[in-house]
Amino acid sequence: MVYKIIKRSFDLIATVILLLVLIVPMIIIALLVKATSKGPFFYWSDRVGVDNEIFKMPKFRTMRIDTPAVATHLLNDPDAYLTPMGPFLRKSSLDELPQLWSVLKGDMSFVGPRPALFNQNDLIALRTEKGVHRLIPGITGWAQINGRDDIPIPKKVEFDEHYLNHRSFYLALSQTEWVRYTVGKKRRSF
Repeated sequence: MVYKIIKRSFDLIATVILLLVLIVPMIIIALLVKATSKGPFFYWSDRVGVDNEIFKMPKFRTMRIDTPAVATHLLNDPDAYLTPMGPFLRKSSLDELPQLWSVLKGDMSFVGPRPALFNQNDLIALRTEKGVHRLIPGITGWAQINGRDDIPIPKKVEFDEHYLNHRSFYLALSQTEWVRYTVGKKRRSF
């Protein structure tokens, strides 16, 4: 219980600070997305939250509005669906910034299992079997920093289960720090 209170407090304080710092860059990104492609600047994705409840998760839109609603890796030619801003936003992870709204609302946390798409039935079923569905999904998580979409679903759920069984404020902070280091390292290599 104390862990939940500390984690939620951290999420709220960090989100408010980040929104204050990032509001101008987010407005600029929104205007660029709108100016370079048809459709809204946000894409509201149906995602699976705590106890398998569906919630709407915002991202800056990186795909054309006629893209099928499936996981990107399931598209035959995902690059064909990208908007002009899409590759940059995805590579820099700036498309994820609107998820701060979901953290502020309490649908998400900074750290937890990545929320599954509403139609990823195999992932949802396996997470439910392992009890992972009881966790608040996160912007980043143990499976994210250990391979993201490059790992098979059973392995991803194994990482999610590890987080479930070993979660602590320290583990959450170490994941966030590791991601910051990794993203910084990747950016330098571009």
